[in-house]
Amino acid sequence: MIGILVQLALSWLIAFLFARKNLSVLGLRPTAARLTDLMLFFALTAGFCALANLVRLHFTGEQLQLNPKFSFQLLLDGIWWNIKSVMFEELIFRGVILYLLIRKIGAMPAILISAIGFGIYHWFSFSVIGNPMQMLIVFLTTGCMGFVLATGYRKTFSMYIPIAVHLGWNFTHIFIFLQGPTGNGMFVTTAQHHFRTDSYFTFFLVIFGPLLLMLLVNYLLIVRKNNLEVV
Repeated sequence: MIGILVQLALSWLIAFLFARKNLSVLGLRPTAARLTDLMLFFALTAGFCALANLVRLHFTGEQLQLNPKFSFQLLLDGIWWNIKSVMFEELIFRGVILYLLIRKIGAMPAILISAIGFGIYHWFSFSVIGNPMQMLIVFLTTGCMGFVLATGYRKTFSMYIPIAVHLGWNFTHIFIFLQGPTGNGMFVTTAQHHFRTDSYFTFFLVIFGPLLLMLLVNYLLIVRKNNLEVV
């Protein structure tokens, strides 16, 4: 929590020094439209993430069971951990810096810089430095995610859509299906099996299909929104 407060303080300082603005550029003030976006994009993204994991479980033959350690406190801890991690990344990549870049160099160059930075950042957070194939996959998937999230900010000049999409995917993937670094989640698998197939198309469809479909659907919904003018 202290880290996020520090980020917000730095965001205010940067906005004031370089644009004579305040934290309003983050678009965090709740409105009916923003809260609707939050619920819609969170639910949509969580649904696609659940689909991705269920498809993977089908092909690996793994079975889910409720985590014996699951409790209400564990649920609260999981929600809070994911909110903190998402907010940390969003304030860096879809916060004041993106706002200033949009003002200085235009929307598309700013979005591309944000997406590229998001992809490179995940080389380090996923610890794939030194493995070219994994670096390429991580860069393309998280870079595309970053592009959609940055577009969501540009369309609304609010962080609600980026937070909703990011949190919907992370919370479902990491906490519900225990596919992340926390070590505890809602469900556990009864046995660990690796997905094997002789078809590259099937492998791609199972591993990346739901993610790419989620990004496409979210992007199409985002671009239908009217552009807000940068101020």
